Amino acid sequence: MFNLLRELFSYAFIVRAIIVGVLVSFCAALLGVSLVLKRYSMIGDGLSHVGFGALAVATALHMAPLQVAVPVVILSAFLLLRISENSKIKGDAAIALLSNSALAIGVIVISMTTGMNTDVCNYMFGSILAMSKSDVVLSIALSCIVLLLYILFYHKIFAFTFDETFVKATGCNTKLYSLLIAALIAITIVLGMRMMGALLISSLIIFPALTSMRVCKHFRSVIILSAILSVTCFMIGIIISYLFAVPSGACIVAVNVVFYISFGLFSYVKGRIV
Repeated sequence: MFNLLRELFSYAFIVRAIIVGVLVSFCAALLGVSLVLKRYSMIGDGLSHVGFGALAVATALHMAPLQVAVPVVILSAFLLLRISENSKIKGDAAIALLSNSALAIGVIVISMTTGMNTDVCNYMFGSILAMSKSDVVLSIALSCIVLLLYILFYHKIFAFTFDETFVKATGCNTKLYSLLIAALIAITIVLGMRMMGALLISSLIIFPALTSMRVCKHFRSVIILSAILSVTCFMIGIIISYLFAVPSGACIVAVNVVFYISFGLFSYVKGRIV
């Protein structure tokens, strides 16, 4: 195992992927708990499709993908919340409308420019080869901002997650915290798309939260376990991806599925014994 890890860390591109992946996994785990409890889980899937469209347009215009995708996905998150709150299009319908439109635009743009090549597969399913040095610097900076904002507003996010009505009654602007969560999750999704892919990034948000909820009952313990599971599954997935030369995103999701089933069985057996 030691020799394997030494060999793994001898490649610069894998080191870059691990640094960014650990930070993004940590951010996704923290935000995923609130999204699952607020039943906003599918917003991650919708925004990932928007991110794919933005990356496709940026690639076609020979622009830096992350610098284009981050603001576009954040604006889309805000738009998604506005559509859900102030129109007849609600919830999952609004997500489907926005995500499918962005995905279609992305596919059309790529088909008319670079064609459906390997880069498209990397964006769709993820690749640890996709992280450049500039991407790593930007990803680390944005991940630190996400973590800092989450820590600063932890108590408000906690209250907003469980009782939005109470938070509104205390005079706090609930729309502000809703937009804050949307912005943080939008940044996290864009950062994770390069490794996880547009089709799989939402699993990085949902699975650790659902898995930790199988055995933990308190918000803080769920968050802590979710973060540990997210980073652990990411590392195991990267190692499997390296050993068997398969897409990193798919490996990470498969490991998350195994952990979810294992924790579910543990919870079931524990409940039967008690």
